[in-house]
Amino acid sequence: MVYVTRHLEKQVLEASKHYPVVMVCGQRQVGKSTMMNHLREPNRRYVTLDDIQARHLAETDPMLFFETYGSPLLIDEFQRVPSILLEIKRIIDLKALNGEDNCGMFWLTGSQKFMMMRSVSESLAGRAAVFEMSGLSSAELDNRPFIPFHPDLTSLRNRMAFAVKKNIHDIYKMIFNGGMPKLCTTSIDRDRYYTDYLNTYLERDIHDLSQVGKLREFSQFLVFMAAHTAQELKYSEIANAIGISAPTAKTWVSILESSGVIFILQPYFSNQTKRLTKTPKVYFMDTGLAAYLCRWPNAETIDNGAMDGAFLETYVVSEIVKTYLNAGRRPDLYYYRDIDKKEIDLLVCEGDTLYPIEIKKAKAPVDADKYFVILHKFSANIQPGIVMCMCDEMMPYNRDTWYFPIAGI
Repeated sequence: MVYVTRHLEKQVLEASKHYPVVMVCGQRQVGKSTMMNHLREPNRRYVTLDDIQARHLAETDPMLFFETYGSPLLIDEFQRVPSILLEIKRIIDLKALNGEDNCGMFWLTGSQKFMMMRSVSESLAGRAAVFEMSGLSSAELDNRPFIPFHPDLTSLRNRMAFAVKKNIHDIYKMIFNGGMPKLCTTSIDRDRYYTDYLNTYLERDIHDLSQVGKLREFSQFLVFMAAHTAQELKYSEIANAIGISAPTAKTWVSILESSGVIFILQPYFSNQTKRLTKTPKVYFMDTGLAAYLCRWPNAETIDNGAMDGAFLETYVVSEIVKTYLNAGRRPDLYYYRDIDKKEIDLLVCEGDTLYPIEIKKAKAPVDADKYFVILHKFSANIQPGIVMCMCDEMMPYNRDTWYFPIAGI
């Protein structure tokens, strides 16, 4: 399998110079272990807690476990034995007390963020740098340099300097395939891959959680969520469709979010108006997985189907989120919708500055910025709006709005 350089690499290496523990979490099979093994120094040993013997030793005698493997150490799937964090804390604190450098001693990876973050916050507060990793971004696949997404015009022009032109068919092919490294770098059959992926996810990650008692209903829930990507998240609607309670639906949504499978986009809210929707929207982080769950047979079917706009919006939002995660930052993204159903797809918020973004499939959409003017009712600094569309070049639509190619994200 060909290794694709990951944009998160620089952040991980830099954090390892300043923190005793560096943790990378994220959706299963997005390339966490591959990247960390690619980055690790010759003297950094590797152990996975998927190994029965290693896991047994970590569970029964964590002190002997670390005497055996030493440091620096890369521990894969560490959430299988979260109790080892107490021993890690003891080791790195002892180093500090002795006046020794303890930076970069332990690298940890895992796919169950909901368990990992709880354990880390309890045991390693202030001692660990935590990163979330997603599948391959279009920029990584194109081998473009890492430029964190920012919607100001100067930053967008910088992105365009390295953009690779893609037509509508190229974009929907990427949507259909998704960004899982193994799919993108080998000739493995796509349907076989996602079938195995779901079986692994359900049997290993989900089956171990007490919050999920019925895997059959959870499988139906996954399909329902994929069919509603880029739509408002309504727990009562999920509950009625699957035959579960609304609290169970909320718990299951939380599991998908913590697993890195979905991204929840919150609505923009200001105390200056009470006419805004308070319902979040949901987006799959891997469009290929969503397409597989929806049983779309090929890219052309998505392009010509009823969900073409929803999948294009999901692709754009997930690509933007990936650039934030690869920069080690929290996405400050929202959407706007009021009770009059006037909606803006994305708002990038920086303090009192707002950048509105619309996502359209057309090459030169008309009136895509018609709701941007609504934002002027807020006491905010409204920047020029961006219409993400299938244009070939970045160009002005008017004095306050610019077209930007989706291929340039």
